[in-house]
Amino acid sequence: MDKAKPEGPDQLAEALARTPRGSGRRLRGAVAHYLGSAIVSGQIAPGAKLTGEIANSEALNVSRSAYREAVQVLTAKGLVASKPKDGTRVMPRSNWNLLDPLVLTWAFTGEPDPGFVRDLFELRALVEPGIARLAAERRSKEDLAAMKAALAAMRQHTLATEAGRTADREFHEALLRAAGNEVLMSLAASIGSAVNLTTQYKQRARALPRDPIPDHARVYDAVAAGDGDGAAAAMQALVDLAHRDTREVMDQTPG
Repeated sequence: MDKAKPEGPDQLAEALARTPRGSGRRLRGAVAHYLGSAIVSGQIAPGAKLTGEIANSEALNVSRSAYREAVQVLTAKGLVASKPKDGTRVMPRSNWNLLDPLVLTWAFTGEPDPGFVRDLFELRALVEPGIARLAAERRSKEDLAAMKAALAAMRQHTLATEAGRTADREFHEALLRAAGNEVLMSLAASIGSAVNLTTQYKQRARALPRDPIPDHARVYDAVAAGDGDGAAAAMQALVDLAHRDTREVMDQTPG
């Protein structure tokens, strides 16, 4: 079919419940979350034309302004585009800002695409060992203190908790700051989201396959020692093991 139509307010209510806490659960955020998840999951395919603003707002039982603002969010992330007389269509996947934290969140709302997960870990494997090497060469006392505090919080709370996963994200952000590269810092939100979402995903049905905190400790020890090669190798191992754990969970997920 040419047009893609939302299924109704029940699905939107579920999206509202899943909307990340930081959004304040605003209606616009819930509508964007619902539509974005449907697009990224393939429920609404590239090239599909969304039904009109009036029809969709009525189907979702939201105001036209809330729906319009949600579409603007999707447009800003490259998921859709509107043209006069043609309406709003879903753009090809190549147009999407796949590293945007919200797009990453939508990708993991349901069962993530295995190819996308692989690509995400390949990116991490290419980038993060280099970041760790730079951090070992450039870290300051403040950087080490931030990493050490995050590591301690991860141990205290475990990655089964939101507090532990927040500390995990803070560890990676502190590592990025220690690398002292302004351009790489622009990846902080994307890497943090990827780390957090894959960790959550691995725990949906059961506990984490193994404790990844010692892997982080080895990265910290090498950075603290100023060992660039060791830091890069430790981070490579961390990413590879995280990818292996994620693949195991995906292989065991009915689908």
